[in-house]
Amino acid sequence: MPKATFRFYEELNAYLPKDRRKKDFEVAFEGRRSVKHMLEVLGIPHSEIDLVLANGRSVGFGHILQEGDRLSVYPVFESLNIKHITRLRKIPLREIRFIADNNLDGIAKAMRLLGFDVICDPALSDGEIVEISNNEKRIILTNRRKFLKYRDVARAIVVGAGTTRRQVQHIIEYLDI
Repeated sequence: MPKATFRFYEELNAYLPKDRRKKDFEVAFEGRRSVKHMLEVLGIPHSEIDLVLANGRSVGFGHILQEGDRLSVYPVFESLNIKHITRLRKIPLREIRFIADNNLDGIAKAMRLLGFDVICDPALSDGEIVEISNNEKRIILTNRRKFLKYRDVARAIVVGAGTTRRQVQHIIEYLDI
């Protein structure tokens, strides 16, 4: 069975088991597998990724893995200019605006008090939230990992359990605001 070596950087390591964080590890695969498929298998949301290097060359999500490939996977870059390499999203994440899942109204209120632009409307469906997120370049705030599996999601943060204060603190730290 062919194998590829993966290495994930910075906050992407939070999605991995502890024994795979911040180091190279091999993954076996069968048949033709794309980078996106393998990322999904490994539990890494594509919406969190800005750059994938295969053997030192920038590739897209559709790149088909080959035996012995070495993949370096990087999170969204906020301050590093990577415009001359293959971008995985058309527009870089620059403006900090949010749309909150309809069950995160407490977080939305707290973030508004801190001066952030946050939409939270319980009448919006998941599809409408994704559409608004893409049209207005808003980061989806959710506590449901299923949002990360929608193909059209370009930017999202899964807010873990905890107090509203701790959840807001996580968002601010995650984005290094």
